[in-house]
Formats: sequence, C-alpha cells, structure tokens
Amino acid sequence: MKNFSKKYLVNFTLIISLTIVALWFALKDNYQEVIVLIRDIKWYWLILILLWGIIYTMIIGWILKVFARRYKKDYTFLQGIQNSFVGSFFSGITPSSTGGQFAQAYIFKKQGIKVSEGASLLWADFIVYQTTMMIYVTALFAFRFAHYKEIVNSWFLFILIGYILNVCVISALWTMALFPKIYLKLSGIAVNLLSKIRIIKNKQKTLDAWTEQLNSFTEEIKQMRHEKQIIAKTVLLNVLRLTVLYSLPFVIARTIGIDLPWYRLMDVIAISSFVSMANSFIPIPGASGGTELVFTALFVPLIGGGATASSVMILWRFSTYHFVILVGGITFILLKRKFDKKKMEKI
Repeated sequence: MKNFSKKYLVNFTLIISLTIVALWFALKDNYQEVIVLIRDIKWYWLILILLWGIIYTMIIGWILKVFARRYKKDYTFLQGIQNSFVGSFFSGITPSSTGGQFAQAYIFKKQGIKVSEGASLLWADFIVYQTTMMIYVTALFAFRFAHYKEIVNSWFLFILIGYILNVCVISALWTMALFPKIYLKLSGIAVNLLSKIRIIKNKQKTLDAWTEQLNSFTEEIKQMRHEKQIIAKTVLLNVLRLTVLYSLPFVIARTIGIDLPWYRLMDVIAISSFVSMANSFIPIPGASGGTELVFTALFVPLIGGGATASSVMILWRFSTYHFVILVGGITFILLKRKFDKKKMEKI
C-alpha cells in the first residue's frame, strides 16, 4: 500500500510540476492581461465552463450504462457516472492513461458486474470510442485539409504521428477481433523474446493472461455484431461526447470577448481534435506540459496570440482535466469507503 501511494504521489508531483512549467511559458509575457480577461468573465459563464468537463464525463457514464445493462439490467446512470469519474481520475494520473480501465473493472465488480464481464464491456467501449473518434477526426481534417494544414503549420508532423498511432491502435484492435489466432501466435513469439532478455519473469503466466484477455475481447466483438442498436446508440453518444469536448474552447473564447463568429465553431472543433492527436504519444500522466503548449500553439492562428490563447487554454485545461480528476479522486475515496463499510457489515 505504501508503494502504491508513493507511486501516485510521484505522478501527482510530476503533473503539478509540468503544469507549472507550461503555465510559466504561457504567462511569462502577459500574465496581467490573462488575469484581467479571466477576472472579467461573468460568474455564470465561469460555472458553465467549470461544469463543461463534468458534463463530458457524465456522457461517458451514460455510455458505460448502455454497455453495462447488457450484463446487469438494473445498472443505473449514477453508477455509470461514478465509474466514469473513477476511470477519468486514474487515467489522468497514470502514464498514457494506463490505470483507468483497471480502476473501472474494479468499480464494476463492486457494482455487481463480474470482472470478466467488466473487462468485456470496457473492451467494447474502447473499440467503439476509438473507431468513432478516428472517423470523426478524419472527417474534420478532410473537410478543409489545406486550410487546417496551414493553421497547424510546423505542428503538422506531430499531429500526423499522433494520428498514425491512433490508426495503428484501432487497426490492431480490429485485426485482433478478426484474426485472433494470428495475434496469439505473435504474442507467443513476443513473450518468448521478452522472457529471454528477462523483461518477463513468468512466461506461462503472461501468455495465459494475454490469451484470457484476447478470448474475452473476441467474444465481446462476436456478441456485439448482433447488437446493432447498442452500437448505434453508443456511436451517437460518442459523437456527442467528442463534440462537447472539442467545442469548449469556442465557448470560452466567446465568453472572454474574442470576436469568433459561429461559422468558426467547426474550425475550433477541428483544432481541438488535432490537439488530442498531437498529445497521443506523450507518455506523461495527463500529457501534462505538452497539452498546454500544443493547445496554445495551435490556437494562436485562430483566436490570436498573447493573453487570449493563454486564457482559453487555462480555463479549458482546468475544466476538462484538473477539475475532473479532482472530482474523480473524491468519488473514488467515497466509493472505497462505501465498499469497505459494506464489507465490514458482512463480517
């Protein structure tokens, strides 16, 4: 337990340190203007901006509820929201968001869904989200390719690398589903190699775990083929989820007085999606530091440099990341106490 706490303390320290560095670069020349811009926002707009990331996370909870009801008919929207916030918390404080699904599987178990079923529905959620996101981003970029390439300028290579990485992930997932035997063979070769160079200690245990996960994943895909209504509903919810996330900078820009016409909303959504692509290969918890710098750099051509881009970035990042992981952390603590209390009552 001490090692567990120490690990996450290190991650928190890293997140805070990198965020401070990124903010210093963003504010070092115009911090007074940024403070004035943020201070002059109407209180109700600040509340809306603050809640925007919460609404986004609640949509994820809605999606989880849709998938979870395949296994537990009385699974509630509130339970989905709780699971979503816990997942966001652990994804936000672990490198490359690796801790999110493990935490969600734990919460599903405590909510009455078997570990194997929880793992299966998380696979389904991930593949539907990843597929929807890539189609969404591809459509946005193709819509005005030359225009967006000019806007992102020197960042185009980073965005392209992130895009390719995401394409590789979704391609791997679908080929795993279609050709599981090939992946089992390849995983055996990889595990043998890693075992020889002593990266993996227990070869058979690793192979068994990988086989179990792959079988769970392929079985889930087979079942989902016959549940077109669930797929259609979760795809639409993921489109809503992405649109809510990517449109927030537009809302913030309008509230701080930037004269951004409504027809620019599509441009803001596209640039926001490119920020996500560029940050795909940053293995730091929450992609801290890199996210802030990339966001500011990409939005300068659209909303102006100096204080305006920095102000939008600060409010956007706090709403969609810092405030969400704060609420997620509190949610996890409260749920953990609730689960421990129930356990003690049974003894």
